[in-house]
Amino acid sequence: MAQKQTFPIEYELLLKNKQLSTKSKLLPLSPFMDKDNVMRVGGRLETSDYPYEKKHPILLHSTHHLTKLYFEKEHLQNMHAGPQLLLATVREIIWPIGGRHLARRTANKCVVCRRARGTTLHPKMGELPLQRVTPNFPFLSVGIDFAGPFYIINRKGRGNKLIKCYLCLFICLRYKCIHLEGVSDLSKDAFLMTLRRFIARRGKPAEIFCDNGRNFVAAAKEINNFLKDNKDSLRHFANQEQIQFKFTPPYSPHFGGLWEAGVKNSKYYIRRVIGNSHLTFEEILTLFSQVEAILNSRPLYPLSSSPDDFLCLTPGHFLIGRPLRALPSPNLQDYKENNLQRYQRIEKLRQHFWNRWQKEYISELQQRTKWKTNTAKLKIGDLVIIQEDYLPPLCWKLGRVLRLFPGPDGISRVADVKTAGGCLRRPLVRFCPLPNEEDFKY
Repeated sequence: MAQKQTFPIEYELLLKNKQLSTKSKLLPLSPFMDKDNVMRVGGRLETSDYPYEKKHPILLHSTHHLTKLYFEKEHLQNMHAGPQLLLATVREIIWPIGGRHLARRTANKCVVCRRARGTTLHPKMGELPLQRVTPNFPFLSVGIDFAGPFYIINRKGRGNKLIKCYLCLFICLRYKCIHLEGVSDLSKDAFLMTLRRFIARRGKPAEIFCDNGRNFVAAAKEINNFLKDNKDSLRHFANQEQIQFKFTPPYSPHFGGLWEAGVKNSKYYIRRVIGNSHLTFEEILTLFSQVEAILNSRPLYPLSSSPDDFLCLTPGHFLIGRPLRALPSPNLQDYKENNLQRYQRIEKLRQHFWNRWQKEYISELQQRTKWKTNTAKLKIGDLVIIQEDYLPPLCWKLGRVLRLFPGPDGISRVADVKTAGGCLRRPLVRFCPLPNEEDFKY
């Protein structure tokens, strides 16, 4: 019945002992009709010692329901075999037309196999936020992250003890300027004192982007309460002079790739300098400052091979007008200058850096290095498992999508999921979708 439904023309021709058309897809298999009026593959294995079913398997099409049921049965009997093994096992009895695609489809829509693989979603890389592409003063929009712990000694000499300290990184979202601070512990008070030191040296930022660390959340609450309690006394300040905390979704470090990369680069130098030695707190603060100078002297874009090109832009140009590791400029006070005043010359130099930043650096941000297409097509009501660190995929929590949060480009990257333990908000890169009704439709 399946052969009559999928190969009606070929079945009638073979039943009447006639030749198949030269355009028939079955012609390379040399089909014939057996004594039970079942089409089988003629093939080229007639002289072999294999069983009759293997030399002449039954012809079926992969789109028929009978073929799908047989593939599912073999997939379960062979302990959830992969596509290649499944197809080889099926061909021992039947020869499916288009069987490779059906084998992949059968293994892909198996819930157990989907959970065991644990392949998560990868939405298309998002658009650059406004803080990354609009010129403004350095450190007006800041990203924060912590690194460590680093083990230091409490004092010099004999009888010292090992204690922990941490690295707090501030990075400018526009020019990648980096400011490193040493922190004694990961607490709200320590972070607020670190923030005060940063503001005293670099100026007050308008907004701070950070993850959901407890110390960050506590600091945000304290600063927000301070602004509410002193709203009358601060009414003369503009909105951009207030610090606004913006938190990334939980378990989504890729939302803060800029400061995560800054931490990686900082630890690259710190680990190599410290090695197995233990510094004092003053010594490690000095090391942090030197690493900060090195990172602020890196070029913002790839260097040109031409020797006639000017010195490339670095984050230090936007801080002091030159790379922090470069030699100071000679004193030009004894030279005859034009009618420009000193402030006007500095302003012109600052505008020159910003113009070069817009022309040379911004163009390097156009390309997407990964996540070039949107493969995360999730809908409300879909069943997913939530990726958990240090757990195998079969132990991940099961949940159902309640709400999606689309970005400015219409692509959702964060979702609320209802689980047995309550509602969780996670990025889509933490979700492994399970087969839904559409996956069972061929």
